Amino acid sequence: MTDAAAPTTRFSLRVNNDLDLPTLTGLAVAAEEAGIDQLWVSNDLMLRSAPALLGALFERTTTLHLGIGIMNPYSVHAAEIAMVAATLQEQSGGRFLLGLAAGSGEFLSWIGIDQPKPLTGTREALRSIRALLAGDRPLDVPGAGEGWTRDAYLRLKPIQVPIYIGAMSPKMLALAGAEADGVLALLFPPEHFETASALVAAGADTAGRRLADLDMPACVWLSIDEDRERADRALALKLAYYGAAFSPYLLARAGLAPEDFGPAVDALRDGDEERAIASITPQMLSLGISGDPATVIDRCRALQRLGATHLSFGPPLGPDPVASIRLLGQSVLSEIRRPA
Repeated sequence: MTDAAAPTTRFSLRVNNDLDLPTLTGLAVAAEEAGIDQLWVSNDLMLRSAPALLGALFERTTTLHLGIGIMNPYSVHAAEIAMVAATLQEQSGGRFLLGLAAGSGEFLSWIGIDQPKPLTGTREALRSIRALLAGDRPLDVPGAGEGWTRDAYLRLKPIQVPIYIGAMSPKMLALAGAEADGVLALLFPPEHFETASALVAAGADTAGRRLADLDMPACVWLSIDEDRERADRALALKLAYYGAAFSPYLLARAGLAPEDFGPAVDALRDGDEERAIASITPQMLSLGISGDPATVIDRCRALQRLGATHLSFGPPLGPDPVASIRLLGQSVLSEIRRPA
């Protein structure tokens, strides 16, 4: 009797929607050539439109699955999210992935939109969007929210679109496990995967599902370069800008607090990026994965030992993102795909 074959590891990239189309196209082409399975583009407010960007990228790629990570039902109605999803899935021939979450309350406040009951709002949107894509009426679906009438249905053929929930809180992770096709959970540090996946698994169990029934990428920040110091500097600058805004709960798991990033914030206010980079400690760097290929492989292997079968790499990717993607393809992915 032989053991069952180990699951094949999949890979994805996550990038921000501040990139212009030529730059993003270069990244997408490099990702496809490197053997990356998915590319996710954020849809943060006041930047470029992710649906428009993906519409163009589908014309420039052939195998890469492209996702919006994420759309929210507060600034865009669930009906319009379903329209976007159906159209992009039709255009791409089945390569579109929809990321759905409550969104950033801070960003929504910029445009005067409240975010009441994020968990309920996300659950209702998930159920109503899924109903619309299936050719059904949200009015007939329990828990799909109020305000729908008999006329609220898509005048299109039913189409299947995988829906991933963007989640960090225990309740949102449990919702993803119970109802979604996948979950996008940012991991600071990467080893938080063990806790997050357990919460998703518990949610799946309550719904009679298994963790294996959905796609749970281990979403980490990555910076890779042949020169380890260059890689560390790129991640340090990213942490200097964003570290103070990380969840105190997640930072505490790494022995850190938001105020630890105060010196970096002060340096950036003074316009001194070099001082900001210097203020990022090795403990802070451990919130992401950075270094040369051998170092990156070791951290990724640790995630595989925790059960991760899908590794998702987010910005900065490296000092030169396109070169970093190529280095991933040449030196890392094939190694990680082999059984340890």
